[in-house]
Amino acid sequence: MSLIITKLTKKYGQTLAVKEITFQAGPGQVLGFLGPNGAGKSTTMKIATGYLPATSGTVHVMGIAASPAEQEAKKLIGYLPEHNPLYLDMYVQEYLSFSGQCYGMRGSALAKAVASAIEKTGLGGEYKKKIGALSKGYRQRVGLAQTLVHNPPVLILDEPTTGLDPNQIIEIRNLIKEVGREKTVVLSTHIMQEVEAICTRYVIIHQGQIAAEGSVGFETEGLMLRLELDKPVDISELLVLPGIAAASTTAEATYVLDLTDEKAGRAAVLRFCADNGLDVRSLTRQGQSLEQIFKTATAG
Repeated sequence: MSLIITKLTKKYGQTLAVKEITFQAGPGQVLGFLGPNGAGKSTTMKIATGYLPATSGTVHVMGIAASPAEQEAKKLIGYLPEHNPLYLDMYVQEYLSFSGQCYGMRGSALAKAVASAIEKTGLGGEYKKKIGALSKGYRQRVGLAQTLVHNPPVLILDEPTTGLDPNQIIEIRNLIKEVGREKTVVLSTHIMQEVEAICTRYVIIHQGQIAAEGSVGFETEGLMLRLELDKPVDISELLVLPGIAAASTTAEATYVLDLTDEKAGRAAVLRFCADNGLDVRSLTRQGQSLEQIFKTATAG
């Protein structure tokens, strides 16, 4: 794995910001790191990039322990902070060249790296302009270009589409998805659509702890049944069945049943339908949406 975070804990005085977080991310993965504001996302990412020290626990980047004093680990990471700090009076190409020099790059290798970053991020028509003259969408591209200029295997991106218009959001998402095919990307966000659009896995953090994790597209935490009948019934009759925790209707004679026990719930539903002369048109197993999982995991 490119990035391994193990029992990571961070305290600010008596405040516990992050508590024993453990997760991993590997090449070709875009990991959505989710959570409400104040959940500990940015703190975790700052520790992972070596910007902040951990109180306890470890972060390993390509096998190297990350810390504020460990420069080798930092060279393996491209980091885009939430507010994308840029030198607005510098020209795009100048800024990217400066960024590469900060990682020890020089000469023809630096020139090739800058040209590659410009091409990958679609800045070919803008690289001779001052950063301050660019739109916010292009400034985000510049921020992404600086994360790529030294060709790191791991990218850590904190809220990369904040404040962009819908067209700019689509452009940045597509760029991240493309880059994520060959690198390890950890993407911090609280936008579910963003995760569903570009991520392969998700980790949800709440109050400094991991509340849920899984693969995007296979959200099954909190199992449900979708029941379609030939005629409607009173939801209260479904709620008293064994194994059923909650019920809602999505259309006439169609119900979504939250289960506490799949086997008991399915058997109870079929028995109820048979006893009441109801024709079951479909009874399908389905998982919760990522948004539903997020709401459940971050409630309270």
